[in-house]
Amino acid sequence: MVLIFSSSPFYTNYVRLPTRDDPVPPEIRNNPKFWPYFKDALGALDGSHIHSAPPASERPICRNRKGFVSQNCLFDCSFSLKFIYSLTGWEGSATDA
Repeated sequence: MVLIFSSSPFYTNYVRLPTRDDPVPPEIRNNPKFWPYFKDALGALDGSHIHSAPPASERPICRNRKGFVSQNCLFDCSFSLKFIYSLTGWEGSATDA
């Protein structure tokens, strides 16, 4: 399985953990519904099925519940919409529950 989102150049160019000096986004700091509950949150986590084209021998395990061949990927983005984590390479039949 190709690990495009977990290897160079994507990962080394676009995935960065926030530093201690990164400010809390104003949408969180200035909203009493979010502050102080999300003051230490790094971002949002979500999974996605990305179409893939594995070798014929791997296609049955890569077919997801919707019937297309995919790679199951997990991404974490900061509140400023920058990637801070990615985990890819799971076959499409792997559950994301």
